[in-house]
Amino acid sequence: MKRVITLSFRHKGQPPYRGWAARRRVLDIPLIAWLTLIWVLLWSGPNWANVLTGVVVAITVCLAFPLPRVDLGLRLHPWGILVLGGSLLYDMYTSGVRVTRQIFVGHPHRAAVIAVPLRCRSDLMLAATAVAVSNVPGGSVVEVRRATATVFLHVLDADRPAALDAARRSVWRLERLVVRAFGTPDEIARVAGPPPIAHPGRHET
Repeated sequence: MKRVITLSFRHKGQPPYRGWAARRRVLDIPLIAWLTLIWVLLWSGPNWANVLTGVVVAITVCLAFPLPRVDLGLRLHPWGILVLGGSLLYDMYTSGVRVTRQIFVGHPHRAAVIAVPLRCRSDLMLAATAVAVSNVPGGSVVEVRRATATVFLHVLDADRPAALDAARRSVWRLERLVVRAFGTPDEIARVAGPPPIAHPGRHET
């Protein structure tokens, strides 16, 4: 029998359409709590009636409009988080002392902006690594190039090539610590390998 009405067209190579009815109904407790809080704030009064009504409305919304599962690529590794936090505190202290010594005791140093390629290309790991590097005195990220997974780091002490190599190694070490704290197993395996080859060029400022 020939089909008379076609509701939608899909290419043969695409997976079958599951539609709204096939989504799993999952009660997300944080989402329900957040919707309940918004409901109570809209009614301008935290009483039991508003709270119970907000819970019912939140559950109804979650069941009627289920959200698709989204994997942000974030994993929490407690031991890795502790190691990352301790390393950041130590680096902030030692780098702060070194920068203070350079300002008040040492001679003026030449600054530079260097490119440091990273091993992980996910947006989350790039952003987390850039934030961790910027929190350590003595160097700050001025640009993150997503296409090549490269961070451009402003270094205060760029008089010697050894200082630039030390700055790159510091970035790669922080990347490894960040990934071991929040990365996926594939990303952890990736940062266990050797760092990528960095270009020796620099832009002096």
